[in-house]
Amino acid sequence: MKLDEYRKKRHFGVTPEPQGAGSTEKKGHRSLIYAVQKHMASHLHYDFRLEWRGVLLSWAVPKGPSLDPAVKRLAMQTEDHPVEYADFEGVIPAGQYGAGTVMLWDKGTWQPESANVDASLQAGEIKFTLQGKKLQGSWVLVRPRGFGSNPVRSTWLLIKHRDQYATTKEVTQEEPRSVASQRLLAEIARDEGGDIERASTGDPAGKGRRTTSAKRASGRIARRRQPL
Repeated sequence: MKLDEYRKKRHFGVTPEPQGAGSTEKKGHRSLIYAVQKHMASHLHYDFRLEWRGVLLSWAVPKGPSLDPAVKRLAMQTEDHPVEYADFEGVIPAGQYGAGTVMLWDKGTWQPESANVDASLQAGEIKFTLQGKKLQGSWVLVRPRGFGSNPVRSTWLLIKHRDQYATTKEVTQEEPRSVASQRLLAEIARDEGGDIERASTGDPAGKGRRTTSAKRASGRIARRRQPL
């Protein structure tokens, strides 16, 4: 039931995304999965995911996470995803929901800082600690008053707490590569048959252009080699 909306939106004979096997809910708060996917769909955004009750609770963060506690990032809650999605990286084909290039930008585990996670979610404020490769320390997701309590498509804010991991470093710009494959978005698109030109616009300036230029150069060489 939790994944009905996720599955209704996708054609699994076409998209490489996991259908989800319906993972068993873990007891306690240990070894809960945390993941962030950088997603160049109709617009670039970062999908922030926390495992809870056998699924990944998901928020789309248009500008990506910030390590600066003074910066509040908009986070739109989306449908729950299967826990298997935390390993997904590749290209969602054109014509499919969310079509575009997906990078596994960060992954690790998370620990709730509140005793009752369900009550915190319902109240619209959940504090947690991340143990990721790029994001660590204490964070909060808060739903501002007046934005409704619809469990899907509600508006939240993702904020870093002040601790030893807080900094003004632009982590999305300074650490743009996949934690799974060390590839940029353009390189994932190149390897997986996606739109390299579009994917490269999601990479920091000067990073993805070499991949696109190399693709164009190889195309020109191939055309020159064609027999008359």
